[in-house]
Amino acid sequence: MQGLGPGLTARRLLPLRFPRRPPGPRLASGQATGALERAMDELLRRAVPPTPAYELREKTPAPAEGQCADFVSFYGGLAETAERAELLGRLARGFGVDHGQVAEQSAGVLQLRQQQREAAVLLQAEDRLRYALVPRYRGLFHHISKLDGGVRFLVRLRADLLEAQALKLVEGPDVREMNGVLKGMLSEWFSSGFLNLERVTWHSPCEVLQKISEAEAVHPVKNWMDMKRRVGPYRRCYFFSHCSTPGEPLVVLHVALTGDISSNIQAIVKESPPSETEEKNRIAAAIFYSISLTQQGLQGVELGTFLIKRVVKELQREFPHLGVFSSLSPIPGFTKWLLGLLNSQVKDHGRNELFTDSECKEISEITGGPTNETLKLLLSSSEWVHSETLVRALQTPLMRLCAWYLYGEKHRGYALNPVANFHLQNGAVLWRINWMADVSLKGITSSCGLMANYRYFLEETGPNSTSYLGSKNIKASEQVLSLVAQFQKNSKL
Repeated sequence: MQGLGPGLTARRLLPLRFPRRPPGPRLASGQATGALERAMDELLRRAVPPTPAYELREKTPAPAEGQCADFVSFYGGLAETAERAELLGRLARGFGVDHGQVAEQSAGVLQLRQQQREAAVLLQAEDRLRYALVPRYRGLFHHISKLDGGVRFLVRLRADLLEAQALKLVEGPDVREMNGVLKGMLSEWFSSGFLNLERVTWHSPCEVLQKISEAEAVHPVKNWMDMKRRVGPYRRCYFFSHCSTPGEPLVVLHVALTGDISSNIQAIVKESPPSETEEKNRIAAAIFYSISLTQQGLQGVELGTFLIKRVVKELQREFPHLGVFSSLSPIPGFTKWLLGLLNSQVKDHGRNELFTDSECKEISEITGGPTNETLKLLLSSSEWVHSETLVRALQTPLMRLCAWYLYGEKHRGYALNPVANFHLQNGAVLWRINWMADVSLKGITSSCGLMANYRYFLEETGPNSTSYLGSKNIKASEQVLSLVAQFQKNSKL
């Protein structure tokens, strides 16, 4: 088995347990605040190792293990979100890169280039510059990773950092830089060579089944019978674990083996399989219907992409004839986006640029009120799905609005919707949008019941991914492009 990398042994990934910490972004007040801040500053001065001089970088002994353990212990004792955020902010701001050293080494490199010195001298100067660009806190993270359970602690720490950023408890370029550094280190420790693919069956250990059930974030598992169905005939469940901690799920993928590409989730998670014994001639498609990350501190680490690729190879070994691979994906954020549009149009004196005149008339006749105002109220709940007439009236406009949301709404040139962005980065095609595909409360409230298929044409995933990442081109099917064209004709945003 491949090694774990310099200084990283199996024991260092074992779970590091902390007492359950009550939530709440609070920070102590008054004199207690000052005492806590002084304690933080003293801890950081003691725990963060100084950067050795370039000439001594390989000769300086590692800091005492107790210094890093003190940081872990102190951090684990901080009960409040705001307290942890304050410590992380101080670490990012006070123990980053020495900008004076960077400027000095940069000037040296430029001077040597102008003097056209020999390659060896220039390469050493560039190496000094690289060394100066390493922030001090990286050394702390590196030494913590050598502690028993240290890497797991760093995963937890990054999860806290992401939460603090989301709550705007800690902000700024220094914090973003530290998050990037820690993400890079975790990406190395959790690269594909260190990951094991494990399949879950009904005969897997009870603890594993329990973890898989608890990790399911897309379509919650209701009970043990539900769990049994999801790992039974015509279903597959796989997860990645680290080679040092087998049986500990990091990211989980659920797959349905079907006769064609599924258009609704009810057929997968609620209906029983066609038989208790799998018949290979019934299996023509593999549908990825749920992928869940169990460790929030690993966000941005390419576990999901690697998992899909490995599962495709595994399924091809088991079913050599299998050639159709697709997701059946939720569309989180669509309802929120649509409500935002409706709200802005209500405020703009009833302006309507989303629906045609005939659609407005039909919706108003059904609801008995102005289209935008009434829909704003109805779509904020799930009650509207109980009216078959309203469901039929909304199908055409919501389908084209959803197509535009997935295809046309962008963030920095890429798909705004995070699920779409994930699959498009993998090289999938935005293949089909499905009406009333998820009629659960979560499905209705988050995406008006719509779901999308992202189809993986294996020969095309590489070029598609390159085109999307490089030129920001979205590969879509005729159905989706037709809906987008309808949007561009009938809606004016």
